[in-house]
Amino acid sequence: MSEIIELIKILRERTGAGLMDCKHALTECDMDIEKSVDWLREKGIAKQAKKSNRIAAEGLTTVKFNGNEAVVLEINCETDFVAKADPFIELVDDVATICLEQKPADIEALKLLSTTDGTTVNELFVNAGLKLGEKLSLRRFKLIEKADGEIFGSYVHGGGTITSLVRVKSGDADFAEQLAMSIAANAPIYLSSKDIPAEEIEKETKLQEETAKDEDNFDKKPADIQEKIISGRVKKHFVESVLLEQEFVVNPDITVEKACEQNKAEIVEFVRYQVGEGIEKRKDDFATEVAKEMQ
Repeated sequence: MSEIIELIKILRERTGAGLMDCKHALTECDMDIEKSVDWLREKGIAKQAKKSNRIAAEGLTTVKFNGNEAVVLEINCETDFVAKADPFIELVDDVATICLEQKPADIEALKLLSTTDGTTVNELFVNAGLKLGEKLSLRRFKLIEKADGEIFGSYVHGGGTITSLVRVKSGDADFAEQLAMSIAANAPIYLSSKDIPAEEIEKETKLQEETAKDEDNFDKKPADIQEKIISGRVKKHFVESVLLEQEFVVNPDITVEKACEQNKAEIVEFVRYQVGEGIEKRKDDFATEVAKEMQ
């Protein structure tokens, strides 16, 4: 056992491939390091591993339906150019289909699923990465199932830059689509104020209290007035992230909650994905790149 562990360590250092890939290569090549290196290169695994530390913050989001089921998914690449390429678009569509049909529990489970010809999602990524020459990343997905009496509304902005999906009780399909547009435009985090975690409210309250200490005459106000001011500021801070309290994009004079009342509809849940949100994007230093190439 110690011998194979040492060989895996050597092969990993040589190629950058993952532990299981190295073990598989050694098994296939009778524990021969050089043959295993070639095997990994032929499979494209070594080449892909070298890209693993690069940042993939571009890409596409998508939504796909199958009856009462839907999936929203995001796959990332390194450049906007590749995000518009047919092989990348096909990859996104294929993975969304697999996800919707086989319903994996999480990302790692999804990577192990196979297409009808036996190709795994992991292998789809390796093949597409070799063809496109970039690091590709399966970032996230969410499966949503609705009841027969419920309605899906969806909206895809910018060809997949932003995708939103909403599940609605009652109402109609047109209104559900308008809600999805509003979600895409206003980027809510919570459905209602009741969904805001207590620790987040406590954190913001402390922040507002600290800020108020620097204001002239605030400490001279009665305690109950101070409390109302702080409470009002906390509410104002969160109102922009609460869907029901946001402006309805089709009619900014009313809130989403009022629009739901007028259309006799109830929002059950929603999801909004925006490409690359939360990922620190690469900052290219062209001069450094040129200097490195010259060396």
